[in-house]
Amino acid sequence: MKKILSVLAALVLTFAGIAAFAATTPQEVLTFFNSYVNAANTYSDTITSFYLPDAKIIRVVMKPDGTTATVTANTKQYFNQMRIGANLAKFNKYKNFYTERKITKQGDDFKISCLRQPSTSDYKIPAYFVIGPDANGKLKIKEEMMYTKQQSFLKYAK
Repeated sequence: MKKILSVLAALVLTFAGIAAFAATTPQEVLTFFNSYVNAANTYSDTITSFYLPDAKIIRVVMKPDGTTATVTANTKQYFNQMRIGANLAKFNKYKNFYTERKITKQGDDFKISCLRQPSTSDYKIPAYFVIGPDANGKLKIKEEMMYTKQQSFLKYAK
């Protein structure tokens, strides 16, 4: 009897997990993304909780000569750099604004493609975020790509 109950409990949990994944809607993803943008723009300590621990962070550095270089970082590197730059960003009241958002489904995940405008500039540059449920069904950023003119990212190029 205990065996049957444990199998039934496992099935219920499995189907509940599948239902949680299937229940993710574009609106839920946009709500999550808006919360992420708010946390980032207010320098919240919770910002790192929006990412998977092994999220892929990509920066496409726009060089002055018109060429680009792609730099990929792990979350540990990225979070460390975020903490270092937070005080200066806060002092300058730096924020990112995301326009022309387009959301597309990619398997169990969603990709938000958009244009990013740093508050300290008058240009808009491409960005995208792949957002989907983690193993517990919570939405997380799985991949983030942004174009940037910040040459300091080049020191992390391999």
